Amino acid sequence: MLEKTYDSAAVEPKIAKAWDDADAFRAGANAKAGAESFTIVIPPPNVTGSLHMGHALNNTLQDIMVRFERMRGKDVLWQPGMDHAGIATQMVVERQLAERKLPGRREMGREAFVERVWEWKEESGGLIFNQLKRLGASCDWSRERFTMDEGLSKAVLEVFVTLYKEGLIYRGKRLVNWDPKFETAISDLEVESREVEGHMWHFKYPLAGGETYTYVEKDADGNIVLSEERNYISIATTR
Repeated sequence: MLEKTYDSAAVEPKIAKAWDDADAFRAGANAKAGAESFTIVIPPPNVTGSLHMGHALNNTLQDIMVRFERMRGKDVLWQPGMDHAGIATQMVVERQLAERKLPGRREMGREAFVERVWEWKEESGGLIFNQLKRLGASCDWSRERFTMDEGLSKAVLEVFVTLYKEGLIYRGKRLVNWDPKFETAISDLEVESREVEGHMWHFKYPLAGGETYTYVEKDADGNIVLSEERNYISIATTR
C-alpha cells in the first residue's frame, strides 16, 4: 500500500546503499571506451561546522552537471574534499575548550592543542561528508581529500614556487590585519568592522624656507568659500 506521505528516512538509505553496492559514482564508472573526461573539484566546505542551505544549493547544481555528463557516457569524477579553515577552526576549538572550562591552548601547549584540533576535525568532517551523502551527492567517496593532506600541501608549494619563478606572483610589503588574540595576520574577509567613538587630530606642518601657497575650499556647487595664503600643510588623523 502506498503511504500518504513520503518517508525520506525509510527510502533514501536504501537508494544510497544501492548506489554504494553498484559503485555507481566511482571515477569513470559506466564511461564509454575512450570517453572524454569531465571533472569537478567540489569547493571544499570548511571543517568548522555543519553545512547550510548555500552548500545544499551549490552542491545540487554540481550534482546535476555531474549526473548529466555521466549519463552521456563521459569519464566523470566529482572530487570530494574539505578545507582546514585554519584560523576559524582554531577559534571554534578554543571556544569549545572555554565552554567546557578546560585548559586553553597556551596552558595545553602546542602539541596537545594541535592534537585536539585534529580530533575535532575528524568529528566535524565526518558530519559534513554524511550530510553530503544524505543530500545524494554523487561524489567518488573513495577519493576523499583534505587540504592539509601531504600530497596537496606539496602540490600547493610547487605551484607557488613555479608561479614565482615565472614572475606571475611576487613577494612584497603590504599592510595586513593583525589579530591580537590569536597573534597572527588575517584576511580582509575575516575582519568585522564596527563604528567606535574617537578623536580626529589635526596637525600643522610648516613649509621649509617660509614657502607659502593659496589654500582654497569650495562648496558642492563649486563656489569658493575660503581662500587664504598658508605656510603650512594640515594633516588630520584618528591615530
